Amino acid sequence: MTLYSSDSDTVFRHGEFITVVSGLPRSGTSMMMRMLDAGGMPILTDHVRRADEDNPRGYYEFERVKKLKQDTAWLPEAMGKAVKIISFLLVELPPLYSCRVLFLRRAMPEILASQRRMMIRQGETADSVPDARMAEVYEKHLARVQTWLSAQTHLQTLYIEHKQVIECPYQVASQVNAFLGGGLDTHAMGKAVDPELYRQRMGGNSQETK
Repeated sequence: MTLYSSDSDTVFRHGEFITVVSGLPRSGTSMMMRMLDAGGMPILTDHVRRADEDNPRGYYEFERVKKLKQDTAWLPEAMGKAVKIISFLLVELPPLYSCRVLFLRRAMPEILASQRRMMIRQGETADSVPDARMAEVYEKHLARVQTWLSAQTHLQTLYIEHKQVIECPYQVASQVNAFLGGGLDTHAMGKAVDPELYRQRMGGNSQETK
């Protein structure tokens, strides 16, 4: 894990910032939201998107996030809570609010395989764009986002490797807890990680953890 932060060393209480869980789709963001929920952090979600075969433990999404560019009126409601914001929308966060970003990173072949399988399950036509091209687009996007994040003084970012969450959930829980200023139940957070939901892994034939 690599920690990037603003110049301030001030330790904030949860209520003084928004905890943002971000990353590419199918990178483990729902898993991290579930960990935070188990650890005792309030979660901003509306339960509009229901759990399904692709995410049997739930998506933890908040519909208004999708229109963040046009609608930021809900952000005060997110103070002291965790909210999931896809990486493509992070740049729409106004500098009026302090945020701590938990950014999930996952092996690109696993992300692409997971996305395609989800589309097939939902009866959609799998994207005809070759994986190599999609990987290139995503990698460029991630590079831009990480550069942007490092330049934001109102944001602090902790990069979390998906594989590490699966293999060392209690260690990751402790690091996340420290990054967020403490107060979370790290044992409950680690216990919330279900390795059985890790499919579509590299070198294997199992599935995914979104």
